[in-house]
Amino acid sequence: MNTGKRRQVLAACAVGAALAGAAVLPSPAVAEPGDDAGVRVTVDIDEIREPGVLALSIAGDAVALAEDGSTLLVRQFVGTLPTVTVTDTRVADEVPDGASWAVLGSATDFDGGSGQDPISAEHFGWKPRLLDGGDTGLVTEGEEVVTVLDEETLPGNNVGLVDQELLVSAFDSEAVASDSYSVNADLYLRTPADVAAGEYSSTLTLSLFE
Repeated sequence: MNTGKRRQVLAACAVGAALAGAAVLPSPAVAEPGDDAGVRVTVDIDEIREPGVLALSIAGDAVALAEDGSTLLVRQFVGTLPTVTVTDTRVADEVPDGASWAVLGSATDFDGGSGQDPISAEHFGWKPRLLDGGDTGLVTEGEEVVTVLDEETLPGNNVGLVDQELLVSAFDSEAVASDSYSVNADLYLRTPADVAAGEYSSTLTLSLFE
């Protein structure tokens, strides 16, 4: 093959290789004037998870005590605490290490609506009753607190609801998270038989601590 023929063949091969290489490259979208070209845009957005909370709720805001079980020496007025529910919507890793929670209650003196002398909260007691403690057995009700007119049923418990007394508690918050628990209590006011007649009122405050 002469030199001129060889050059023509090599040139043809070079052009063929260039065309073959161009065939595998992606082509941009092309639109003629007046036409549209679109680009699809996607995004995957995760759902926002609100942090869990530990909260207290009470089924009612008032209790009317009624006389029942009075004797010649002591008048007794009884009622039931509206159901108290502790709800923990946290997952275990949101609970502080070593945390525990408790609901405590205390009452003010019973003030007379017509100027009668007040009845001390020492005369007001309760007996907590766990309604739903879950499946762990780690949520428990508090002990009974009796009044100043009663004999102790436990050491030092005839003090009434003057100070913060335990209604319900959990020793290990992490172990009982993501659930709810409910409790109520038998309430009783015990006064001397000669207590002045009339309407009295007190405020029983319940507080949740962790």
